[in-house]
Amino acid sequence: MAWFKRKEKGIQTTTEEKKDTPRGLWYKSPTGKIVDAEELEKNYYVSPEDGYHVRIGSNEYFEILFDDNKYKELDAGLTSKDPLKFIDTKKYPDRLKAAQEKTNLKDAVRTAVGKSKGKDLVIACMDFSFIGGSMGSVVGEKIARAADYSLKKKIPFMIISKSGGARMMEAALSLMQLAKTSVKLAQLAEAKIPYISLATDPTTGGTTASFAMLGDINISEPGALIGFAGPRVVKETIGKDLPEDFQTSEFLLEHGFLDFITPRKELKNKVNLYIDLIRNQPLRE
Repeated sequence: MAWFKRKEKGIQTTTEEKKDTPRGLWYKSPTGKIVDAEELEKNYYVSPEDGYHVRIGSNEYFEILFDDNKYKELDAGLTSKDPLKFIDTKKYPDRLKAAQEKTNLKDAVRTAVGKSKGKDLVIACMDFSFIGGSMGSVVGEKIARAADYSLKKKIPFMIISKSGGARMMEAALSLMQLAKTSVKLAQLAEAKIPYISLATDPTTGGTTASFAMLGDINISEPGALIGFAGPRVVKETIGKDLPEDFQTSEFLLEHGFLDFITPRKELKNKVNLYIDLIRNQPLRE
């Protein structure tokens, strides 16, 4: 029993005085590579040793795509309600409030307009940190309004998807957003306004079943998980074993679901190259 007792009191530190190692100084990729956080940020949040693309949010994507990180946010004040009075162990309004406080976001998508390589661009970017990037009525409404803005101003539109799918707390209202956003994108197509869809890790469920796969050009980052149902559900449905790389962006590119995959550091140039080509404009350096 002496093993479990201190024989001498020595230097002791109270629990209140103990300090943890500061977080955020290092990042460990899934392959075990250790990267300095500052170096990771300078490399567009991509691990330089193995090319792993760390999940990032709208703040980081706006910084990458908009010139000098200057943009005007659209419909920033929209927030979700609870019209269905969804009942679970934690009330939906409480979950919304907790997510807003934790992420400093109003909902799972932000929309903005700004210059990208000197040309106007409207971007709707999803944030996975907000209830798994789930698509509720606010997500659909903000994307629809951003599409309307793009239509009115004749500006190319881009959606960056990062979502677990429909938000179950809004049930049918969430599913309605699939049709709502798809109609708006059809209006853009009719007006011949370019729409670029970027699928990032993960893009699943109703998001994949609607706007994420309706781009004039569908692109992705390396190694992104993209699919509708999870691999287990698909396997049980079709009764067959699935390839190891099933539902990765590389697998989808090989089978024709994507037009190309681009590393994050090349994203801005590739997007603008496509816009220039489709609009028959001189290519910009």
